[in-house]
Amino acid sequence: MILVTDCAADLQQDEIKDIGAVIAPLYIQFPEGEISSDQISADEFYNRLEEMRPLIPSTAQPSPGIFSEMYNKLSETSREIISIHISSGLSGTLNSARMGASQAAKAVVHLFDSQTLSGGERFQVLVAAKAIRAGWSSDKILERLNLLREQTEVIYTLDTLEYLARGGRIGRVQAIAGMLLHLKPVIHVDHSDGKYSTVGKTRTIRKALETIADYLANKYENQALRVSVLHGRFSDQADALAELLRERLNASQMEILRISPVLGVHTGPGIVGVAVAPSILLDI
Repeated sequence: MILVTDCAADLQQDEIKDIGAVIAPLYIQFPEGEISSDQISADEFYNRLEEMRPLIPSTAQPSPGIFSEMYNKLSETSREIISIHISSGLSGTLNSARMGASQAAKAVVHLFDSQTLSGGERFQVLVAAKAIRAGWSSDKILERLNLLREQTEVIYTLDTLEYLARGGRIGRVQAIAGMLLHLKPVIHVDHSDGKYSTVGKTRTIRKALETIADYLANKYENQALRVSVLHGRFSDQADALAELLRERLNASQMEILRISPVLGVHTGPGIVGVAVAPSILLDI
C-alpha cells in the first residue's frame, strides 16, 4: 500500500523521507511563473511576498492529469493507494484527485477528505503511514482516519486581514473595517463542512492567543494531546501560544513548525495557530 498526500499537509522533510509518502504539488503562481510550494522555503516566500506588495501571487491545485499519471505510476509498485488531501471545503484538490483516480484503471485509490489542512492534515498522514507499516488493511486505516478527523482541531489567528482581502477571501469593506478596528479574528476549520468558521474577534494578538487556548481547554479538558503550533513568520507569537498551551492543555507532545508557503499566500506572514489531536488516536 502506498500513501499520497499534498503539500498543504505541512510535512517536514525528514518525515517525508521517513514515511515515503508521495506529495502532490500545490502551486504558487508568481508573475514570472509558477512553482510548487515545496520548492521555496518559507522565508524566501515571505520575502518575495513583501517585494510584490500591493500585489499577491495566486495558488493552483494539481490537474486531474497529474494525479492520473501519479496513480498509474504508483500502481506498478502497489495496486492499493491511500490518498489524503486538503479539505474539499477549501480547495478543489480532492476533486482533481477523484477525476485522476477515475482515469487510473490499474490503481485502487482510497480517497480521503481530510476536511482540514496544515497540521490537522499532517496528523492524518502520519497515522496512515504508521498503520501501513503495521500492516493494517485499508478499511481499518480509513476507520482510524475518520475518528482522528472528528477529534482534531485546527485553529488560528491573523495579525492582519490584508492578505485575506487581497486574495478575495473576504470582502474589502469587511477587511477595511477590521483593519481600522485592529481586529484579530480567531478562525477554526469547521467539522461540518471543512470550511473556515470564526470563533471570535479580539483587539490584540495576545487576547486572540488566549481565546485559542481557552477554546481548546474547554474542548479537550484533561485529555493527553499532541500539539503542533504553526506560524508563517511570527515566531515570537508562536512561542507565546506554545507557553499558553503548556499551561492549559495536557500536551504529551508539543512542537513549533512553519506553515507551507502555499497556505501563507492567503494569510501573510502574521499567522499563528495550532493543530491539536488526542494522543491515543495518533498511536498505532
